[in-house]
Amino acid sequence: MKALVLDKYMELNYRDFPDPHMEADEVLIRVQACGICGSDIHGMDGSTGRRIPPLVMGHEAAGIITEVGTAVTGWKAGDRVTFDSTIYPLDDWFTRRGHYNLSDNRKVLGVSPGNYTKHGAFAELVSVPAHILYKIPDNVSFEQAAMVEPAAVALHAVNVSGIQLGQNAVVIGTGTIGLFVVKLLQMAGVYPIIAIDMDEKKLEPSRAFGATHTLLSSDKYIVEKIQQLTKGRNADVAFEAVGVTETVNLCINSLRKGGKAILIGNLMPEVTVPLQKIVTTELSLLGSCAINGEYETVLELMASGKMDVDGMISAVAPLSKGAEWFNRLYRKEAGINKVILIP
Repeated sequence: MKALVLDKYMELNYRDFPDPHMEADEVLIRVQACGICGSDIHGMDGSTGRRIPPLVMGHEAAGIITEVGTAVTGWKAGDRVTFDSTIYPLDDWFTRRGHYNLSDNRKVLGVSPGNYTKHGAFAELVSVPAHILYKIPDNVSFEQAAMVEPAAVALHAVNVSGIQLGQNAVVIGTGTIGLFVVKLLQMAGVYPIIAIDMDEKKLEPSRAFGATHTLLSSDKYIVEKIQQLTKGRNADVAFEAVGVTETVNLCINSLRKGGKAILIGNLMPEVTVPLQKIVTTELSLLGSCAINGEYETVLELMASGKMDVDGMISAVAPLSKGAEWFNRLYRKEAGINKVILIP
């Protein structure tokens, strides 16, 4: 098959690659669309340490089943499917208690952190276990279905937060996942929703998605402005979708006493935090890891028209041009948010 291969850091090649091996409990999928995630961009330069070359990246994908393993039931060739980015064991203690995203020995599609390698969906074919599959509704396109994964990550973060009608929120980082958080908060009746980013152009779509106010992270009065917008108390809940020390601290400093910080971004393995502020104002810092069953809800929202993702897709391009689009995203070219690659 053809695949877009990270042969070494900062070098992606569209070339021949061995077809994936299919286990008895897996299906083989002909990929129809795969989105470039921000984590893939940082995987390309090696900054996260979780994508060791050579590797086929890609975990935001959809396609058509071409073959099913001998132990697979309920699925057949021709089914239109998308799939979770987490490949989790069914016999794990965490999985059995409803937290498959925390399961031991889980793998992430298109990731190679050193203890395993699981090639992803920037390829013509990909194999995945049948238990992570989801049927795509007839009125949802493959390109739209490739957006389910980041939307489900955002929904999991909102679920982790426990935010309620009548509360307010700050969202720091308005990339794809941050935008989905904003949209879901709007749907949940949260007000105000304050979106923050370092780039004014990235804030523009957040207003269309439901942000009631937007602020630049470079504003030296940003904490005071958040306070003014929240009746002098600061935010009930703040979502951090970047993962560096500066934005994590902004997230914490934007909170009212007793507030919650939901940490989604994990760009850096370690950050420093204002410990005394966390302790003396009784803040809660909650991590939000991947997805834990939110795929079905997101697919229903898309099928019903309540979640329109078309406006988030900046470009649909052939996989053979993938390296060019990766480099454009890496350079942070204006006006480019989400790119979907088609094998």
